[in-house]
Amino acid sequence: MFLNYLFLYFLCTGYCRAEDCLSRDYDHGGTVCVCNSDHCDTIPRPEKVEQPQLLIYTSNKAGSRFEQTTGQFEQSDAPDNQIRIDPAQKFQTILGWGGAFTDAAGINLDSLNEQLQEKLLRSYFADDGIEYSLCRVPIGGTDFSTRGYSYDDGDVDEDLVNFVLADEDHQYKIPFIKKALDLTENNLRLFASTWTAPKWMKTNGEYAGYGFLLEEMYQAWANYFVKFLNSYQSEGIEFWGITTGNEPSLAMAPLDQINTVGWNSTQMAKWILNNLGPSIRNSNHSAINIMILDDQRMFLPWFLDEALSDNTTRGYIDGIAVHWYADVFFPASLLTDTHNNFPEKFILATEACNGAVVLGSWERGESYSNDIIQDVSNWVGGWIDWNMVLDLGGGPTYINNFVDSPIIVNATGGEFYKQPMFYHLGHFSNFPTTRRRDLCRHLE
Repeated sequence: MFLNYLFLYFLCTGYCRAEDCLSRDYDHGGTVCVCNSDHCDTIPRPEKVEQPQLLIYTSNKAGSRFEQTTGQFEQSDAPDNQIRIDPAQKFQTILGWGGAFTDAAGINLDSLNEQLQEKLLRSYFADDGIEYSLCRVPIGGTDFSTRGYSYDDGDVDEDLVNFVLADEDHQYKIPFIKKALDLTENNLRLFASTWTAPKWMKTNGEYAGYGFLLEEMYQAWANYFVKFLNSYQSEGIEFWGITTGNEPSLAMAPLDQINTVGWNSTQMAKWILNNLGPSIRNSNHSAINIMILDDQRMFLPWFLDEALSDNTTRGYIDGIAVHWYADVFFPASLLTDTHNNFPEKFILATEACNGAVVLGSWERGESYSNDIIQDVSNWVGGWIDWNMVLDLGGGPTYINNFVDSPIIVNATGGEFYKQPMFYHLGHFSNFPTTRRRDLCRHLE
Protein backbone atom coordinates (compact mmCIF):
# COMPACT_ATOMS: atom_id res chain seq x y z
CA MET A 1 0.00 0.00 0.00
CA PHE A 2 1.20 3.46 -0.96
CA LEU A 3 4.33 1.99 -2.58
CA ASN A 4 3.76 4.44 -5.37
CA TYR A 5 2.47 7.40 -3.41
CA LEU A 6 0.78 9.65 -5.99
CA PHE A 7 -1.15 12.85 -5.43
CA LEU A 8 -2.97 14.47 -8.35
CA TYR A 9 -3.78 18.13 -7.99
CA PHE A 10 -6.03 19.90 -10.43
CA LEU A 11 -4.06 23.12 -10.15
CA CYS A 12 -3.35 25.56 -12.91
CA THR A 13 0.34 25.04 -12.25
CA GLY A 14 3.61 23.64 -13.65
CA TYR A 15 7.33 23.06 -13.20
CA CYS A 16 9.72 24.96 -10.93
CA ARG A 17 13.28 23.95 -10.08
CA ALA A 18 13.95 22.34 -6.70
CA GLU A 19 16.83 20.66 -4.88
CA ASP A 20 16.78 16.86 -5.09
CA CYS A 21 16.93 14.48 -2.12
CA LEU A 22 20.39 13.38 -1.00
CA SER A 23 19.30 9.83 -0.27
CA ARG A 24 20.79 7.49 2.36
CA ASP A 25 19.72 3.91 3.10
CA TYR A 26 20.01 2.53 6.65
CA ASP A 27 18.49 -0.86 5.67
CA HIS A 28 15.21 -0.19 7.47
CA GLY A 29 12.86 -0.55 4.52
CA GLY A 30 13.28 2.88 3.01
CA THR A 31 15.58 5.89 2.84
CA VAL A 32 16.13 9.26 4.49
CA CYS A 33 17.03 12.52 2.80
CA VAL A 34 20.17 14.07 4.26
CA CYS A 35 20.45 17.81 4.81
CA ASN A 36 23.79 19.43 5.55
CA SER A 37 25.42 22.83 5.19
CA ASP A 38 25.80 22.33 1.44
CA HIS A 39 22.52 20.72 0.47
CA CYS A 40 18.90 20.22 1.51
CA ASP A 41 16.08 19.01 -0.71
CA THR A 42 13.14 21.29 -1.48
CA ILE A 43 9.75 20.89 -3.13
CA PRO A 44 9.20 22.15 -6.68
CA ARG A 45 6.63 24.92 -6.59
CA PRO A 46 3.75 24.60 -9.02
CA GLU A 47 3.38 26.97 -11.93
CA LYS A 48 0.67 27.28 -14.53
CA VAL A 49 0.02 24.53 -17.07
CA GLU A 50 -2.72 24.59 -19.68
CA GLN A 51 -5.84 22.45 -19.62
CA PRO A 52 -6.20 19.50 -19.77
CA GLN A 53 -2.75 19.03 -18.21
CA LEU A 54 -2.16 18.26 -14.54
CA LEU A 55 0.77 17.77 -12.20
CA ILE A 56 1.72 14.60 -10.35
CA TYR A 57 3.85 14.72 -7.20
CA THR A 58 5.32 11.32 -6.27
CA SER A 59 7.02 10.07 -3.12
CA ASN A 60 7.64 6.34 -2.86
CA LYS A 61 9.54 3.60 -1.09
CA ALA A 62 12.12 3.48 -3.89
CA GLY A 63 13.32 6.96 -2.92
CA SER A 64 11.37 9.51 -4.98
CA ARG A 65 10.52 12.57 -2.92
CA PHE A 66 7.96 15.01 -4.30
CA GLU A 67 9.09 14.14 -7.80
CA GLN A 68 7.09 16.36 -10.14
CA THR A 69 5.83 15.11 -13.50
CA THR A 70 2.99 16.10 -15.81
CA GLY A 71 -0.01 14.14 -17.01
CA GLN A 72 -3.19 14.87 -18.89
CA PHE A 73 -6.89 14.43 -18.29
CA GLU A 74 -8.59 12.34 -20.95
CA GLN A 75 -12.24 12.33 -21.93
CA SER A 76 -13.93 9.15 -20.73
CA ASP A 77 -17.46 7.91 -20.28
CA ALA A 78 -16.38 5.13 -17.92
CA PRO A 79 -17.64 5.86 -14.36
CA ASP A 80 -14.40 4.70 -12.73
CA ASN A 81 -12.43 7.21 -14.82
CA GLN A 82 -14.45 10.25 -13.79
CA ILE A 83 -14.03 12.63 -10.90
CA ARG A 84 -17.32 14.23 -9.95
CA ILE A 85 -17.49 17.09 -7.45
CA ASP A 86 -20.79 18.08 -5.88
CA PRO A 87 -20.33 21.61 -4.45
CA ALA A 88 -23.62 21.30 -2.58
CA GLN A 89 -22.30 18.46 -0.41
CA LYS A 90 -20.05 19.87 2.31
CA PHE A 91 -18.00 18.16 4.98
CA GLN A 92 -15.58 19.51 7.59
CA THR A 93 -13.35 22.55 7.26
CA ILE A 94 -9.65 21.68 7.06
CA LEU A 95 -7.96 23.50 9.93
CA GLY A 96 -4.32 22.67 9.26
CA TRP A 97 -1.39 20.31 9.61
CA GLY A 98 1.71 20.48 11.77
CA GLY A 99 3.78 19.34 14.74
CA ALA A 100 4.77 20.43 18.24
CA PHE A 101 7.27 23.02 19.46
CA THR A 102 8.47 20.91 22.39
CA ASP A 103 11.54 21.62 24.50
CA ALA A 104 13.20 18.63 22.82
CA ALA A 105 12.50 20.02 19.36
CA GLY A 106 13.99 23.37 20.34
CA ILE A 107 17.03 21.79 21.98
CA ASN A 108 17.79 19.85 18.81
CA LEU A 109 17.25 22.89 16.61
CA ASP A 110 19.54 24.88 18.88
CA SER A 111 22.26 22.20 18.53
CA LEU A 112 22.63 23.06 14.82
CA ASN A 113 24.45 26.01 13.32
CA GLU A 114 22.29 28.89 12.09
CA GLN A 115 22.49 27.78 8.46
CA LEU A 116 21.14 24.32 9.28
CA GLN A 117 18.53 25.75 11.63
CA GLU A 118 17.25 27.85 8.74
CA LYS A 119 17.14 24.83 6.41
CA LEU A 120 15.27 22.74 8.94
CA LEU A 121 12.70 25.41 9.68
CA ARG A 122 12.26 26.11 5.97
CA SER A 123 11.68 22.39 5.42
CA TYR A 124 8.65 22.58 7.69
CA PHE A 125 7.30 26.09 7.15
CA ALA A 126 8.53 27.70 3.91
CA ASP A 127 6.80 27.61 0.54
CA ASP A 128 9.54 25.28 -0.77
CA GLY A 129 8.96 23.01 2.26
CA ILE A 130 5.85 21.19 3.45
CA GLU A 131 4.16 24.37 4.69
CA TYR A 132 2.94 23.47 8.17
CA SER A 133 0.01 25.69 9.12
CA LEU A 134 -1.14 24.59 12.60
CA CYS A 135 1.24 23.74 15.46
CA ARG A 136 1.04 22.79 19.11
CA VAL A 137 2.90 24.52 21.95
CA PRO A 138 3.21 22.86 25.38
CA ILE A 139 2.33 25.03 28.38
CA GLY A 140 5.36 24.31 30.56
CA GLY A 141 7.29 21.05 30.61
CA THR A 142 6.43 17.71 29.03
CA ASP A 143 8.05 14.29 29.01
CA PHE A 144 10.17 15.73 26.19
CA SER A 145 11.89 18.22 28.46
CA THR A 146 15.16 17.74 30.32
CA ARG A 147 13.42 18.17 33.69
CA GLY A 148 9.96 18.26 35.20
CA TYR A 149 8.68 21.78 35.79
CA SER A 150 5.71 24.13 35.82
CA TYR A 151 5.59 27.94 35.72
CA ASP A 152 4.92 28.28 39.45
CA ASP A 153 6.91 25.70 41.36
CA GLY A 154 7.64 25.94 45.08
CA ASP A 155 5.22 26.93 47.82
CA VAL A 156 1.46 27.26 47.42
CA ASP A 157 0.75 30.38 45.36
CA GLU A 158 -2.97 30.43 44.65
CA ASP A 159 -2.80 34.00 43.30
CA LEU A 160 0.01 32.98 40.90
CA VAL A 161 2.22 35.85 42.07
CA ASN A 162 5.31 33.81 41.22
CA PHE A 163 4.12 32.65 37.79
CA VAL A 164 6.89 33.12 35.22
CA LEU A 165 7.82 31.55 31.89
CA ALA A 166 10.76 29.14 32.04
CA ASP A 167 14.21 29.48 30.51
CA GLU A 168 13.09 26.80 28.04
CA ASP A 169 10.41 29.13 26.66
CA HIS A 170 12.90 31.92 26.04
CA GLN A 171 15.63 29.68 24.61
CA TYR A 172 13.89 26.79 22.86
CA LYS A 173 10.28 27.74 22.07
CA ILE A 174 9.69 31.45 21.52
CA PRO A 175 12.68 32.11 19.19
CA PHE A 176 11.80 29.23 16.86
CA ILE A 177 8.08 29.96 16.93
CA LYS A 178 8.85 33.51 15.84
CA LYS A 179 11.05 32.26 13.00
CA ALA A 180 8.28 29.91 11.88
CA LEU A 181 5.79 32.77 11.96
CA ASP A 182 8.14 34.83 9.80
CA LEU A 183 8.52 31.99 7.29
CA THR A 184 4.74 31.63 7.01
CA GLU A 185 4.15 35.39 6.89
CA ASN A 186 2.18 34.94 10.14
CA ASN A 187 -0.08 32.33 8.50
CA LEU A 188 0.66 29.82 11.25
CA ARG A 189 -2.02 28.94 13.78
CA LEU A 190 -0.88 27.88 17.26
CA PHE A 191 -2.67 26.02 20.02
CA ALA A 192 -1.43 25.28 23.53
CA SER A 193 -1.74 22.27 25.84
CA THR A 194 -0.79 21.77 29.46
CA TRP A 195 0.81 18.59 30.76
CA THR A 196 0.98 19.18 34.48
CA ALA A 197 -0.10 21.70 37.07
CA PRO A 198 2.26 22.84 39.84
CA LYS A 199 2.62 20.07 42.41
CA TRP A 200 0.82 22.11 45.07
CA MET A 201 -2.34 22.14 42.92
CA LYS A 202 -2.54 18.33 42.71
CA THR A 203 -3.92 15.64 44.98
CA ASN A 204 -0.72 13.58 44.93
CA GLY A 205 1.73 16.49 45.09
CA GLU A 206 3.65 15.19 42.06
CA TYR A 207 3.94 16.02 38.36
CA ALA A 208 3.02 12.47 37.29
CA GLY A 209 1.16 9.50 38.69
CA TYR A 210 -2.32 9.16 40.17
CA GLY A 211 -2.93 12.86 40.63
CA PHE A 212 -5.99 15.04 40.03
CA LEU A 213 -6.55 18.75 40.52
CA LEU A 214 -7.52 19.79 44.05
CA GLU A 215 -11.02 21.25 43.82
CA GLU A 216 -9.98 24.35 45.72
CA MET A 217 -7.43 24.98 42.93
CA TYR A 218 -9.91 24.87 40.04
CA GLN A 219 -9.93 28.65 39.61
CA ALA A 220 -6.17 28.99 40.09
CA TRP A 221 -5.65 26.41 37.32
CA ALA A 222 -7.94 28.32 34.96
CA ASN A 223 -6.05 31.53 35.82
CA TYR A 224 -2.80 29.68 35.01
CA PHE A 225 -4.02 29.21 31.42
CA VAL A 226 -4.79 32.92 31.09
CA LYS A 227 -1.41 33.84 32.60
CA PHE A 228 0.31 31.71 29.96
CA LEU A 229 -1.62 33.31 27.11
CA ASN A 230 -0.86 36.77 28.49
CA SER A 231 2.84 35.94 28.82
CA TYR A 232 3.16 34.76 25.22
CA GLN A 233 1.09 37.69 24.02
CA SER A 234 3.64 40.00 25.65
CA GLU A 235 6.26 38.21 23.51
CA GLY A 236 4.25 38.94 20.37
CA ILE A 237 2.75 35.44 20.01
CA GLU A 238 -1.01 34.90 19.80
CA PHE A 239 -2.84 31.58 20.05
CA TRP A 240 -5.66 30.22 17.92
CA GLY A 241 -6.58 27.52 20.46
CA ILE A 242 -6.02 25.75 23.76
CA THR A 243 -6.90 22.27 24.97
CA THR A 244 -8.19 21.29 28.39
CA GLY A 245 -4.93 19.39 29.01
CA ASN A 246 -2.87 16.57 27.57
CA GLU A 247 -4.04 12.97 28.15
CA PRO A 248 -5.80 13.15 31.52
CA SER A 249 -6.21 9.38 31.33
CA LEU A 250 -2.51 8.96 32.16
CA ALA A 251 -3.39 9.63 35.80
CA MET A 252 -5.25 6.30 35.77
CA ALA A 253 -1.90 4.53 35.22
CA PRO A 254 -0.15 5.23 38.55
CA LEU A 255 3.25 3.94 37.37
CA ASP A 256 3.27 6.10 34.23
CA GLN A 257 5.95 8.79 34.46
CA ILE A 258 4.48 11.27 31.95
CA ASN A 259 3.45 14.47 33.71
CA THR A 260 -0.31 14.98 33.68
CA VAL A 261 -3.42 16.25 35.44
CA GLY A 262 -6.14 13.63 35.80
CA TRP A 263 -9.81 14.37 35.15
CA ASN A 264 -12.97 12.32 35.01
CA SER A 265 -15.88 13.60 32.94
CA THR A 266 -17.77 15.03 35.94
CA GLN A 267 -14.75 16.93 37.25
CA MET A 268 -13.88 18.31 33.83
CA ALA A 269 -17.46 19.45 33.22
CA LYS A 270 -17.49 21.32 36.52
CA TRP A 271 -14.11 22.98 35.87
CA ILE A 272 -15.06 24.07 32.33
CA LEU A 273 -18.45 25.43 33.44
CA ASN A 274 -17.34 27.33 36.53
CA ASN A 275 -13.71 28.17 35.88
CA LEU A 276 -11.99 27.65 32.52
CA GLY A 277 -14.87 28.73 30.29
CA PRO A 278 -15.71 31.99 32.10
CA SER A 279 -12.04 32.84 32.70
CA ILE A 280 -11.13 32.51 29.02
CA ARG A 281 -14.25 34.21 27.65
CA ASN A 282 -13.77 37.17 30.03
CA SER A 283 -10.06 37.54 29.21
CA ASN A 284 -8.16 39.25 26.41
CA HIS A 285 -8.30 35.88 24.62
CA SER A 286 -12.08 35.50 24.51
CA ALA A 287 -12.13 34.38 20.86
CA ILE A 288 -9.67 31.52 21.34
CA ASN A 289 -10.86 28.00 20.46
CA ILE A 290 -11.21 25.72 23.50
CA MET A 291 -10.77 22.01 22.74
CA ILE A 292 -11.81 19.28 25.14
CA LEU A 293 -10.26 15.82 25.75
CA ASP A 294 -6.77 15.82 24.09
CA ASP A 295 -6.73 12.06 24.59
CA GLN A 296 -7.42 8.76 22.81
CA ARG A 297 -10.33 7.58 20.67
CA MET A 298 -11.38 5.19 23.41
CA PHE A 299 -13.09 8.12 25.16
CA LEU A 300 -15.28 8.89 22.16
CA PRO A 301 -18.04 9.77 22.35
CA TRP A 302 -19.07 8.72 25.86
CA PHE A 303 -16.69 11.00 27.81
CA LEU A 304 -17.95 14.01 25.84
CA ASP A 305 -21.57 12.95 26.20
CA GLU A 306 -21.10 13.08 29.96
CA ALA A 307 -18.84 16.14 30.19
CA LEU A 308 -20.92 18.28 27.82
CA SER A 309 -24.40 17.22 28.89
CA ASP A 310 -25.05 20.75 30.20
CA ASN A 311 -25.68 23.19 27.35
CA THR A 312 -23.77 26.04 29.01
CA THR A 313 -20.71 23.83 29.43
CA ARG A 314 -21.13 22.66 25.85
CA GLY A 315 -21.25 26.26 24.69
CA TYR A 316 -17.78 27.00 26.04
CA ILE A 317 -16.23 24.25 23.89
CA ASP A 318 -15.34 24.80 20.23
CA GLY A 319 -13.59 21.56 19.33
CA ILE A 320 -12.55 18.05 20.28
CA ALA A 321 -8.89 17.02 20.38
CA VAL A 322 -7.94 13.36 19.83
CA HIS A 323 -4.72 11.34 19.85
CA TRP A 324 -3.77 8.37 17.71
CA TYR A 325 -2.07 5.93 20.10
CA ALA A 326 -4.92 3.48 20.54
CA ASP A 327 -6.39 3.86 17.06
CA VAL A 328 -5.58 0.27 16.14
CA PHE A 329 -8.02 -0.89 18.85
CA PHE A 330 -10.76 1.73 18.42
CA PRO A 331 -12.33 2.30 15.00
CA ALA A 332 -12.43 5.61 13.16
CA SER A 333 -16.22 5.34 13.13
CA LEU A 334 -16.11 6.65 16.72
CA LEU A 335 -15.07 9.98 15.22
CA THR A 336 -18.21 10.04 13.07
CA ASP A 337 -20.29 9.09 16.12
CA THR A 338 -18.74 12.04 17.93
CA HIS A 339 -19.46 14.38 15.02
CA ASN A 340 -23.06 13.22 14.95
CA ASN A 341 -23.44 13.92 18.67
CA PHE A 342 -21.65 17.29 18.46
CA PRO A 343 -22.03 18.51 14.87
CA GLU A 344 -21.18 22.11 15.82
CA LYS A 345 -17.71 21.12 17.16
CA PHE A 346 -14.65 20.58 15.00
CA ILE A 347 -12.46 17.53 15.59
CA LEU A 348 -8.67 17.85 15.48
CA ALA A 349 -6.04 15.11 15.75
CA THR A 350 -3.51 16.69 18.13
CA GLU A 351 -0.75 14.13 18.71
CA ALA A 352 0.91 11.13 17.05
CA CYS A 353 4.29 9.45 16.99
CA ASN A 354 5.96 6.08 16.50
CA GLY A 355 8.33 4.20 18.83
CA ALA A 356 12.13 4.33 19.01
CA VAL A 357 13.99 5.95 16.10
CA VAL A 358 14.17 3.82 12.93
CA LEU A 359 15.97 5.72 10.19
CA GLY A 360 14.33 5.32 6.80
CA SER A 361 11.20 3.37 7.77
CA TRP A 362 8.71 3.70 4.91
CA GLU A 363 6.25 1.60 6.88
CA ARG A 364 6.02 4.29 9.54
CA GLY A 365 5.23 6.87 6.89
CA GLU A 366 2.44 4.63 5.62
CA SER A 367 1.04 4.31 9.12
CA TYR A 368 0.79 8.10 9.27
CA SER A 369 -0.95 8.32 5.90
CA ASN A 370 -3.38 5.54 6.73
CA ASP A 371 -4.37 7.21 9.99
CA ILE A 372 -4.76 10.65 8.39
CA ILE A 373 -6.96 9.25 5.61
CA GLN A 374 -9.14 7.40 8.14
CA ASP A 375 -9.41 10.50 10.31
CA VAL A 376 -10.24 12.91 7.51
CA SER A 377 -12.79 10.44 6.17
CA ASN A 378 -14.51 10.67 9.57
CA TRP A 379 -14.82 14.43 10.12
CA VAL A 380 -11.34 15.24 11.47
CA GLY A 381 -10.20 18.68 10.28
CA GLY A 382 -6.43 18.39 10.68
CA TRP A 383 -3.61 16.27 12.00
CA ILE A 384 -0.77 17.35 14.32
CA ASP A 385 2.38 15.30 14.78
CA TRP A 386 4.31 15.21 18.09
CA ASN A 387 7.96 16.38 18.32
CA MET A 388 9.00 18.03 15.06
CA VAL A 389 12.68 17.31 15.71
CA LEU A 390 14.51 14.75 17.88
CA ASP A 391 18.05 13.43 18.15
CA LEU A 392 19.40 10.05 17.04
CA GLY A 393 18.30 8.48 20.30
CA GLY A 394 14.77 9.86 20.10
CA GLY A 395 15.18 12.55 22.75
CA PRO A 396 15.97 14.34 24.91
CA THR A 397 13.34 13.12 27.36
CA TYR A 398 13.89 13.23 31.12
CA ILE A 399 11.83 10.07 31.66
CA ASN A 400 13.54 8.10 28.85
CA ASN A 401 10.40 7.98 26.72
CA PHE A 402 12.38 7.81 23.46
CA VAL A 403 10.35 7.96 20.22
CA ASP A 404 10.73 8.68 16.50
CA SER A 405 10.25 11.95 14.65
CA PRO A 406 9.84 13.07 11.01
CA ILE A 407 13.20 14.89 11.30
CA ILE A 408 16.17 13.46 13.19
CA VAL A 409 19.17 15.63 14.05
CA ASN A 410 22.76 14.37 14.02
CA ALA A 411 24.39 17.39 15.65
CA THR A 412 27.84 15.77 15.82
CA GLY A 413 27.74 15.03 12.11
CA GLY A 414 26.40 18.48 11.26
CA GLU A 415 23.36 17.15 9.44
CA PHE A 416 19.74 16.17 9.84
CA TYR A 417 17.61 13.44 8.26
CA LYS A 418 14.14 13.76 6.79
CA GLN A 419 12.31 10.53 7.44
CA PRO A 420 9.62 9.03 5.18
CA MET A 421 7.09 10.27 7.77
CA PHE A 422 8.07 13.83 6.83
CA TYR A 423 7.16 13.27 3.17
CA HIS A 424 3.93 11.44 3.94
CA LEU A 425 2.87 14.36 6.12
CA GLY A 426 3.94 16.79 3.40
CA HIS A 427 1.63 15.28 0.80
CA PHE A 428 -1.26 16.36 3.02
CA SER A 429 0.05 19.64 4.40
CA ASN A 430 1.45 21.02 1.14
CA PHE A 431 -1.53 20.79 -1.25
CA PRO A 432 -3.24 23.16 -1.24
CA THR A 433 -2.56 25.82 1.39
CA THR A 434 -4.15 29.19 1.80
CA ARG A 435 -0.88 30.74 0.68
CA ARG A 436 -1.06 28.87 -2.60
CA ARG A 437 -4.67 29.43 -3.45
CA ASP A 438 -3.85 32.67 -5.20
CA LEU A 439 -1.90 30.58 -7.75
CA CYS A 440 -4.91 28.46 -8.62
CA ARG A 441 -8.08 28.72 -10.63
CA HIS A 442 -10.83 26.17 -10.87
CA LEU A 443 -10.67 24.05 -14.00
CA GLU A 444 -13.91 24.20 -15.95
